[in-house]
Amino acid sequence: MKSFSSGFHFPDQPRISGERESTEEGKLLQQEVEKRSEFNNCEWDFSLSTVVSSNDCRGAASNTLGVIEFDPSNTVLATGGIARKIRVYSLKSLLPNYDNQTCGSSSDTMADLIDHVDACDYTICTPAKLSSLRWRPGSDGRVMASGDYDGVVTEYDIKTKLPIFERDEHGGRRVWSVDYSHSDPVLGASGSDDGTLQMWDPRCEGGECVASVQPSDARSPVCCVEFDPFGGALLAVGCADRKAYAYDVRKVAGPVMVFDGHRKTVTYVRFLDSRTVVTAATDGCLKLWDTEDSRAIETYKGHANSRSFVGLSVWRNGGLIGCGSENNRLFVYDKRWGEPIWVHEFGAVAAGGSSGGCGEEEGAFVSSVCWRQVGEEQCTLVAGGSDGVLQVFLGRRKSLTSD
Repeated sequence: MKSFSSGFHFPDQPRISGERESTEEGKLLQQEVEKRSEFNNCEWDFSLSTVVSSNDCRGAASNTLGVIEFDPSNTVLATGGIARKIRVYSLKSLLPNYDNQTCGSSSDTMADLIDHVDACDYTICTPAKLSSLRWRPGSDGRVMASGDYDGVVTEYDIKTKLPIFERDEHGGRRVWSVDYSHSDPVLGASGSDDGTLQMWDPRCEGGECVASVQPSDARSPVCCVEFDPFGGALLAVGCADRKAYAYDVRKVAGPVMVFDGHRKTVTYVRFLDSRTVVTAATDGCLKLWDTEDSRAIETYKGHANSRSFVGLSVWRNGGLIGCGSENNRLFVYDKRWGEPIWVHEFGAVAAGGSSGGCGEEEGAFVSSVCWRQVGEEQCTLVAGGSDGVLQVFLGRRKSLTSD
């Protein structure tokens, strides 16, 4: 399902006829004017801090970064993708001049250029291409799970760099997403091309299956899973049938909510807070949903997404949403407004007159994003490209006082 420049195409979706947005142009225009006015009084400044790339740009497509994940302490970052490697970085190695930098500067020319070899603390080689990574709660940042193209969920001990758990229950079909609950005991969940969501107990050898459901009657691939990070009982799931679902983990017989509004495959689902979730789809839209009544609250448009998985991450403290784009740009949305508040070209990034990587190639796109979940007035956003280049951004909320 994930088109990491791998030649995979999404399943054909039937066209939906007769669907149109509201045509109350006067009302929409007034709403837009109000939004614009509010936006002008509440902006964020972002600046590029670090570019992590490779000196060798050959075979860039094989370096596509499909996932970026901060650990629970928000001081360690892991990446995975087509290259069959988990790379682990400390925040200090990615932001060597963090203490001396001013967030939100207007120029990107002072960005640090670092090679992956120098920035990466260590690497774990994996037997298959990776589509998902997730740190296991309660392991002190020592255990990480991966989902791969061979349909296997594997847990790795980050200290020893060795696998300590393996689960192969999706019939060899690609696992696109893994996650852990934030309850005690911890449960794992995985979604796969086999059309199933499976919940399992990582304490048991081989991962005893707790529940297995098929969200779509057509057995459409399950592209994303996420437990409620706020400790609630919901587990959100996105499918290729254009819908997202929410299950009560205490009784997973059927969904308690269906989020129906996208026109193509739902690729990501993320809890923004205890009452709302954000979904992404290959119809080029993000949507914000109310988990109390399944109502769509807002639709976000601006990025390009019709085929690939381009990443989705939310910064819960600041109410910001980040995603990639197939036009090789990084987009940031404020949850209150449907248009992006900031866009960054991900191609050639000058730093001392040098290019930031191999992002000039035709078809390059931003393939993964991740917010650091700390702070309220300042933030850190990391994005990865289909060429394997990482870019680290610092953001600062603008002062509302007039000059």
